[in-house]
Formats: sequence, structure tokens, C-alpha cells
Amino acid sequence: MTIERQRQHLIQLFEAAVEAANPLQCVPPALPDPPRDGRLVILGAGKGSAAMVQAAEAHYLDLEPEPEIVGCVVTRHGFSLPTQAVEIMEGGHPVPDEDSVEAARRALELAHAATEKDLVLVLLSGGASALWSAPVAGVTLAEKQQVTRGLLASGARISEINCVRKHLSSIKGGRLALAAAPAKLITLSISDVPGDDPSAIGSGPTVGDPTTLADARRILDDRGIELPPSVTAALGDARNETPQPDDASFAHAEYLLVSRPADALNAAAEVAEKLGYEVRVLGDSIEGEARDLAIEHARFARECLDAGKRTALLSGGEVTVTVTGSGKGGPNQEYALSLANALSGAPGISALAADTDGTDGGEGAADDPAGAVVDPTTGARASSLGLNPAKFLINNDSTGFFRALDDLLLTGPTRTNVNDFRVILIDC
Repeated sequence: MTIERQRQHLIQLFEAAVEAANPLQCVPPALPDPPRDGRLVILGAGKGSAAMVQAAEAHYLDLEPEPEIVGCVVTRHGFSLPTQAVEIMEGGHPVPDEDSVEAARRALELAHAATEKDLVLVLLSGGASALWSAPVAGVTLAEKQQVTRGLLASGARISEINCVRKHLSSIKGGRLALAAAPAKLITLSISDVPGDDPSAIGSGPTVGDPTTLADARRILDDRGIELPPSVTAALGDARNETPQPDDASFAHAEYLLVSRPADALNAAAEVAEKLGYEVRVLGDSIEGEARDLAIEHARFARECLDAGKRTALLSGGEVTVTVTGSGKGGPNQEYALSLANALSGAPGISALAADTDGTDGGEGAADDPAGAVVDPTTGARASSLGLNPAKFLINNDSTGFFRALDDLLLTGPTRTNVNDFRVILIDC
């Protein structure tokens, strides 16, 4: 098989994974009936929230009688879509900005105004943790940004980052649900976290939190994050403890997962099998250092090549990068760079690593790279340009490496998010 044909297969599998999490497909079957006598209050946050609203509006605005709808959702800058009844806001990601604060304030305002006759429908997807940012009393946005940047650069797992976020927030860790009481609350969620834990998706604004202030303090200490005095004080204040999962306040709340990373991998696996590959799913909840995982996966790929097996290795989850250099990139691009370095041009092996939301690392712009593609010619082409992949890896400059080769995957916003998607194709 030609390299070009193999690269086409990589794109087909990525597109199948993303389409499996398309809100226009996965949201409508889960939409609840509107309230008979009250309002439908639609709140939401995440990279897929605008598309989720479009799916909800297409359903509810076609009903007779048409329900009274109010609401506001926030998505990442550049991810907005036109809507009819629900206001769409944009905020900063992965580091929150003032727009994120205003979006959280607006959501809490609408939740507090809901009555027992209303139904609060929360549409949640990956990215909500940064997009709904309401710092606790005494902590400024700039201070919360400082902590977030420190955690991101430290290589902290998303579960660790979200634990800290919850205890510095007035909306996360179940607090949005508390604000909506006594209204009935239903959350429809697209999972972007390993294990699909509702308390981790978007930092769990509508469910109880099993983590504690002590957990948050330990994480920050273990990661060596320098804290402003106000954050230290907030994490020592018992008033900032989050409600636990068994809190009676959650009796009025329901939670439904409408799409998961496993669904995306399953959809890609079906396409790969039709293309004649033997599929091996390495896991949908993989965490760890991106470059280390790539070395392990390169070994698996070489084993398949040596065995003469035409194979598709699929994996998902959320890997991280411990930043020590000054380059640009994201975890999927760093994985791809480390994989290219480890494979050293092994014949018949091509790969794609990308974030299903369409942005991997970057500067927070809508046109940031989604990931990168590797093929057997990657090393030779890099060498002809005087590029040493190992040096780019040391500098955490995966974007610079793949941009020079024209091998960045540029998709633009997909308006969904089921986290990382990685595929290695072995053609013997």
C-alpha cells in the first residue's frame, strides 16, 4: 500500500471517531421532555456546547406547544455557532479569561432564578472547567490563571487539575446543581476524561465531589506549584469544601452520558476492519507522559510489523507533557514526534495523533493544530531539512517540527470533544 493511501486511511479513522461524538447525532435521543408549566432553562459549557444547543433547539423549537426557553452557554473562542433562543458566549481555554468569569456568573444567575416548576438542562462537554471560571471569594482570576498554568506545565493529570479547580471555584464541584435547586436538573454530557467520571467532566458542576481540600493541597505540593497567599488561604478555608456525592441536595439532579471516548474508538475500529486491518484497542482511558507512551506504542507497532500482521492500533485518553523547553506544541503532537523518533522510519508504519476537539495545545486560537501525522518518510524528510527530531523533542517544539514538514493536522473546531485519538497503521 502506498504511503498516501495509508495517510488517507488515518484521516478516515479520525473523521469516524469525531463523527461518533457529533452532538447533532448523540444529543437528540437523550433530550428530556420540557416542563409542562415552567421554563426550560438551558445552561452549558464546553467545546461542544454550541453544537449541543443547536441540537436541543432543533428538537424543542419544533414542538407544539413550543416551550419557553431561556439560557446561556459558553464555548471556546472561535467555536461559536448561531442559535435562536439560547445565548452563546465565548471564553478562554485552557487558561480561563474574563469572559470565562462572566459566563460562569451568568450561568449561576440563571440557575438561582430557576423555580421548582422549571427544568434546568445542562449541556456539558470537555473544556467546561476553564470556560466556567468563578473564583472563590478572595481569589482573583489572575491568581487562578497562575495556578492553572503551573499545573499544565507540570504535567499534572487532568484529574489533578480539576481537583484543584473545584476547590477554587463557585460553580464547579456540584455548586451549579446547588444553585439550581429546587428546580429539576438534568445534565447531558459528552465525556472527555479517562474513566468517564461525571465528577471529573468539566470539573463536575452538577454532581457531588469525592475529592477534598486536602487532596487539592497535596496535589499542588506534590507538583511543586508556587501559590499566591490568597490561594493558600482559600484551600485552607473549610467554607470552600465541595459537597460530597451523598449530599441530599443532589436528589433533584440526573446525569446522562451521551458520548464517550470508547464510542469514538469503536466507530474508528469498525472503519478500520472494513479497510482490512486487524484492530487492537490499547485503551480508551490512557494517561501518562506523551513521549513515554509513544515509545511504548512504537514497540507494539514493530512487534506487529515483525509478525507480518496488517494492524490498526487504536488508543484514547488524555496524555500530558511536562514542559521543560521553550517550543510550541500539545500532547498529541509531542506523542507523534516521540513516535517518529522511536520508529526511525520503520517501513509500512504510519500514525496520526490528534485531539478530537480540533485543537492540541497551541495559543487558544480556533486554528491551532489538532495534531500531527507520521509516516515512514518522516525521518528522511526531516533530515533533508536539517531537522533533528530528538532536539525538537527536548525543546517541546513538536509544532515547529511538524509545521516544517507540512504534517500538522489542521481541522479547525470540530465542536465536540472526546479527548485524544491515536491510531498507528501497520501495513506489511
